Amino acid sequence: MTIFITMKKVITTSEKETFDLGKKIAKNFCGGEIIGLVGDLGAGKTIFTKGIAVGLKLKENINSPTFVVMKIYDVKHKNIKKFVHIDAYRLKSAEELKTIGIDEYLNRDDVVIVIEWADKIKKILPDKARFINISIENQQRIINLKA
Repeated sequence: MTIFITMKKVITTSEKETFDLGKKIAKNFCGGEIIGLVGDLGAGKTIFTKGIAVGLKLKENINSPTFVVMKIYDVKHKNIKKFVHIDAYRLKSAEELKTIGIDEYLNRDDVVIVIEWADKIKKILPDKARFINISIENQQRIINLKA
């Protein structure tokens, strides 16, 4: 599994750069990664997730699952079989995510999970979850990859 070894700060100046960073990071995934995205509305969580999806060679158009909360995509990768995209924005509790089946995917080595608004459900995520904080300052996205 890919682990962010040290804190790394990356600054992107466009949606394309944010997308490309997600794509680049995903190319190193082996399966079992759980990526929690944290940041304000409009910070770039979804565009980053779209980059990850393309890096995993998904062909589907990825949109934030704001109203359905969780979308599952098939992946054609030697180790990764599913990409799970979660948007926890509308959840009132982490337990709501459990009722729609998150536990089925959390500990699988053939799944990559990306969770937007992950800070809202942090208490149910395993220790292997890695968090990326995205913020906007002066037309730039500041992306902190945390160990």
